[in-house]
Amino acid sequence: MKRTVLAALALAAPALLLAQTATPKPAPKAAAVKPAQAAKRAPIKRSAAKAVEEVTPIDDDPSVTLTPEDLELAKRVYVGTIPCELGASVTVTPSTKRPGFFLVQTSTAKFYMHPVGSRTGAIRLEDGRRGAMWLQLGNKSMLMSQKLGQRLADECMSPVQSTFAEEMKKNPPVSILEPLPAAKPATALAGTGSAQPALPAKAE
Repeated sequence: MKRTVLAALALAAPALLLAQTATPKPAPKAAAVKPAQAAKRAPIKRSAAKAVEEVTPIDDDPSVTLTPEDLELAKRVYVGTIPCELGASVTVTPSTKRPGFFLVQTSTAKFYMHPVGSRTGAIRLEDGRRGAMWLQLGNKSMLMSQKLGQRLADECMSPVQSTFAEEMKKNPPVSILEPLPAAKPATALAGTGSAQPALPAKAE
């Protein structure tokens, strides 16, 4: 009897061993990746974001119509790359599609601007959609964000403005707020050496 059981076990052993080796072990489940974690692992590079912004066209405002005075004012706008304080710069480029419009851009922002009349005589360019303004004075220019309430670039000078600024240092203009010189005393009557005080009128 024992021999029969041993013989049966001997015959069944290879089959059991084959079944164990043939059955694959389940692969460990991959950890679920949350969208927030995926975003942290693969952030968008600044260079890629900058490249996208550079090729994205800036839409203009077709509702803005320039007057002949605006077009004449646009002829006085300094164009090219204008250096500013702290190593910054602003590039002003005339539009090839619409006369009188300008692309004004820094290393981080760009605006599509047009001339706007100014009471002070300064040349003023505005981008109404983005709330930005380029103000060109005789001795400097500045780029301001009205939405942020701050200057994006200041002390920007073209070659002409630099020359004008140097002239202002040599010959500073007289401020209208400065006090006027003291008035001189009344001059003496003709033929006398001193002014004569007025005599009180006699009662009649």
